[in-house]
Amino acid sequence: QVQLVESGGGLVQAGGSLRVSCAASGRTFSSYAMGWFRQAPGKEREVVAAISWSGTSTYSADSVKGRFTISRDNAKNTVYLQMNGLKPEDTAVYYCAARLGTGLGLSYSSYDYWGQGTQVTVSS
Repeated sequence: QVQLVESGGGLVQAGGSLRVSCAASGRTFSSYAMGWFRQAPGKEREVVAAISWSGTSTYSADSVKGRFTISRDNAKNTVYLQMNGLKPEDTAVYYCAARLGTGLGLSYSSYDYWGQGTQVTVSS
């Protein structure tokens, strides 16, 4: 069992940066691959980025590639999403998720545990 708590969301102007964090409870954080998803009003939840348990493999969606970076610190039980060059279309609730297994999870159903989400709003 793992519990996830996101933080770091907020309001930022277009072109700005934010870093959202996800703190995990439990002593087996390094056993989980992690992902960041987002959901905008009226839209489905979509994967933004994912990272393997070791941090050596990552994935970024085409819509954020080159702007967002996922990373993790297993000593701190934390995964991060650094978001640069934010656009109004990045506005959404951002969720972190955890899955047991060695591969990256790119779909909602791949994940076992979810955080409560943090709101990111980008103004134009």
